[in-house]
Amino acid sequence: MPRDRFEELVAEALDEIPRELARAMDNVVVLVEDRDPADPTLLGLYHGIALTERLSHYGGELPDRIFIYREAILDICETEDDVIEEVAITVVHEIAHHFGIDDARLHELGWG
Repeated sequence: MPRDRFEELVAEALDEIPRELARAMDNVVVLVEDRDPADPTLLGLYHGIALTERLSHYGGELPDRIFIYREAILDICETEDDVIEEVAITVVHEIAHHFGIDDARLHELGWG
């Protein structure tokens, strides 16, 4: 799958985030990369300070980053429909981290 099509799928997944949640997201950017250098099988990664952990002195920080790893997702998918589903799951999973939801809770909710 070409990079531009994959990026479209990420944008579409972001468009599906409920408006209330999208408005609550603060100082975060979503980036598409090929792979995580430390773990090439990782599908996505949230790097930042979750909203629930930001204290009154939070300010002037660089944006949090959500990475969606294109090649790792493509490795585990057979069809474009599989990619669409996995991108959506990965985007939701990483945005949940931005809101302070940990992996254990995401697994309980079926977004692991």
